[in-house]
Amino acid sequence: MSIFRRGRGGPARVTVREAAARTGHGGTADSSADAVLLDVRELFEWQAGHAPRAVHLPLSALAAGAGLPAHAQARPLIVICRSGSRSQRAAELLAARGAAVVDVIGGMRDWTKAGLPAVDAHGGNGIVA
Repeated sequence: MSIFRRGRGGPARVTVREAAARTGHGGTADSSADAVLLDVRELFEWQAGHAPRAVHLPLSALAAGAGLPAHAQARPLIVICRSGSRSQRAAELLAARGAAVVDVIGGMRDWTKAGLPAVDAHGGNGIVA
């Protein structure tokens, strides 16, 4: 069953482990790692620490009508923020635009607590701001 199913309350939610597996951050070669990890935090948060290969598009820009970068269009999206609140809102906006989307429960806080990688703007070890 696909994780990109809609529940009664909107887009589905996934754990950081499910998100990592579907975006290629799980540490194993997974043929289902076809989704884009979309980070919707603001620039200073992104620069402090984000998942490698994640795509950055702040919720503020998304809400203002900004589109996805070309390489993220027409692909499943897994949306992440700091704790999971903004990503839920972003997932709702993207679902309304027709995207296959879920958001990550616990956000980057849970991502780093689970030992998943985070890098800063210079490629060093990232932190969650």
